[in-house]
Amino acid sequence: MRPGPATLAPASAPRLMRWLAAGALACAPLVPPATLALLMPAATAHAAAPAANAGATQSASPAAACAWPAWNAFRSTLLSADGRVIDASTPRQVTVSEGQSYALFFALVANDRASFDKVLTWTENNLAQGDLASHLPAWIWGRRDIGDDGKPVAASTAASASVAAHAGEAQWGVIDSNPASDADLWIAYTLLEAGRLWNERRYTALGTVMARNIVREETAVLPGLGRTVLPGPVGFTIGKDGWRLNPSYVPLQVMRRFMLALPQAGEWKALLGSSARLVNETAPKGYSPDWVEYHAKGGFAPDAQTHAEGAYNAIRVYLWAGMLAGDDPLRASTLATFQPLADFVGTHGFPPERVDTTTGTPGPNEGNGGFSAAVAPYLAALGRSDLANAQAGRSRTLAQKSPPGYYSSVLMLFGLGYLDGFYRFDAQGRVAPAWTSACPTPR
Repeated sequence: MRPGPATLAPASAPRLMRWLAAGALACAPLVPPATLALLMPAATAHAAAPAANAGATQSASPAAACAWPAWNAFRSTLLSADGRVIDASTPRQVTVSEGQSYALFFALVANDRASFDKVLTWTENNLAQGDLASHLPAWIWGRRDIGDDGKPVAASTAASASVAAHAGEAQWGVIDSNPASDADLWIAYTLLEAGRLWNERRYTALGTVMARNIVREETAVLPGLGRTVLPGPVGFTIGKDGWRLNPSYVPLQVMRRFMLALPQAGEWKALLGSSARLVNETAPKGYSPDWVEYHAKGGFAPDAQTHAEGAYNAIRVYLWAGMLAGDDPLRASTLATFQPLADFVGTHGFPPERVDTTTGTPGPNEGNGGFSAAVAPYLAALGRSDLANAQAGRSRTLAQKSPPGYYSSVLMLFGLGYLDGFYRFDAQGRVAPAWTSACPTPR
């Protein structure tokens, strides 16, 4: 049975005032004082009536949307009526902050304000304790009365006495409150871009505050590397002088956008530099690892926990690289880093599912249709339109044979949506949706 909405109580007046104060502080260089007065009614409406908020912030003359059947299918099959992306392949029917962040981005690309506001409201109310300005979102939410294996868990472990009082009923809520920086970066980025494209200052304010919270809670100055994005606030240190990092968490166009959109926050320049090193210096054989270690003495090293494997995280590194603007200063070097992947696809007709990144040895299995969609923009960026078109075709063919799940659907929306011309990134990291100029020709 599909779970119903599980929203928190509306934000209290003190929480609202904290949000407004934070927005005023964060946006002082960006927003005139007279504009800040507009935030109060918008925030009040958000807190008091989440269900009605979708239409409350529509601009007076919204631009026409481009027909995007893939987004419509994603919205109808994976997005609940109240705005959460559901991974139905898991017994706990989980929602992860990453999925919420991607849904926000796709809704912006589709010029779908109603879906954008539903996803944002659900994320804030359920993952961020009702206040994204004060709390980075928890990374996973779902059924708390069962484990990952689908078996019931003890009431004392599952939740509080209030949950125990409803024994026998499915209990929903945050499973792990630790945030995930990849999701947080995409949410903050998309809010900034939504504020720019939709002329909605409330989004700009919230995105700016989130960006500052990310710097404070999810970055650290690593010796020899500088300020670097950590995967989350807790759990990614190794001893006293080591850290676990994830190259797929730092799309370079996203990092560049923060640097240019928030010039008063000098940390973002350092974060772009360390992110470029993280992406390019951890693939000695041309394949990105899912995870990597960094040590104060010795620098980057293979990740012991995952044996330096590149698989379902790393596939996004090639995707982000392929979507860099043609005049992005980091594009040429980043594309060259992963040339062995392109060579493999050209020879075999598919990307590998798993790779030993220390030796460059692929595993025996083919990557799924989502993997093909993810590498297609990278192949196109190399000028291999033949390979890119073949991988896009493979992705669509496999989707017709077996409906893709949550993650493959995300990779397909990103990769195929980019190839089909629904959006681009410019050299400043800004997203340029097709609806701002001309819609692509329907396939």
